[in-house]
Amino acid sequence: MTIEQIKEKLRSKEYDFLRKDKNLGNNIIILTLGGSHAYGTNTETSDLDIRGCALNSKMQILTNENFEQFVNEKTDTTIYAFNKLISLLCNCNPNTIEMLGNKPEHYFYVSPIGREFIYNKDLFLSKKAIYSFGGYANQQLRRLENKSNRLVGQAKNEEHIFKTIDHAMFDFKQRHFTMPDDAIKLYIDKAVQEGYDTEIFMNVNLTHYPLRDYSGMISEMQSIVKAYGKIGKRNQKAIEANKLGKHMMHLIRLYMMCLDILEKGEINTYRDKEHDLLMDIRNGKYLDENRQPVSEFYEMVDEYEKRLDYAKENTDLPDSPDYKKINEFVASVNERVVKGEI
Repeated sequence: MTIEQIKEKLRSKEYDFLRKDKNLGNNIIILTLGGSHAYGTNTETSDLDIRGCALNSKMQILTNENFEQFVNEKTDTTIYAFNKLISLLCNCNPNTIEMLGNKPEHYFYVSPIGREFIYNKDLFLSKKAIYSFGGYANQQLRRLENKSNRLVGQAKNEEHIFKTIDHAMFDFKQRHFTMPDDAIKLYIDKAVQEGYDTEIFMNVNLTHYPLRDYSGMISEMQSIVKAYGKIGKRNQKAIEANKLGKHMMHLIRLYMMCLDILEKGEINTYRDKEHDLLMDIRNGKYLDENRQPVSEFYEMVDEYEKRLDYAKENTDLPDSPDYKKINEFVASVNERVVKGEI
């Protein structure tokens, strides 16, 4: 489907909700592509995903009326409310940050406020990408190994869990009570638990630390460990639907986008230079005759993980986004809405 064909489709009756819904219409400031069409990895059978942002109305701003997003499942359209989108972007959420890094021709409508929004995208870039992209990628990797029936040794599995928790630890610093960098040290050593070769241990050195914050961190770590022990129904369905290559491709794409953010401070949603590699992965080049990932694919993943580990330690990005400037931008936009200037 060409860009012109997509634009024509958006003008059709099927998408009338964009013009008629009370929360959308003139409130929309960004309308753009999402999913495989935005990444450049679409095929003839790919669904069309539309993403966007709509300003909160005057009434919603003044009364805290709840409007977070509009979803039309029939057309795979999601329009985020401005205030909700801001909170997601502050955490470098992969599904939303990519909206600010699309190709120019993939924006079907951008209002003056929308242009201001996209221009200020750098405000949302921070080391939080390590957790949002890197943590998600590590969990996807383990699920991929489960769904592909790959025989991964217990020690290797423990490394995956360790990396995911390590990414999460960075985010803990932003959400929990302040603690020294060396307050909690995680490491892998010879297991004491029966049936394990290695396992994760922790050294804790905390005094006068809020119990609820500590309990919250431990609970999140436990959730990560439990998640790695599950083989979800969704994973098995991916094998049955012959979509394993697609999941493998998205794993590598996540690494690519995260590295762009950490190494270059850039959001590059459309993967032009890596297009052929991603399509090879999607189309099954890295699957064997039994539709299982070959060793070369996991070697590729290992290389990306090494780059991510290095980027984590050497990125110039701040620990957190520029909340002061973000709040000033949000206040400016909402004030103009209330005054009827936009």
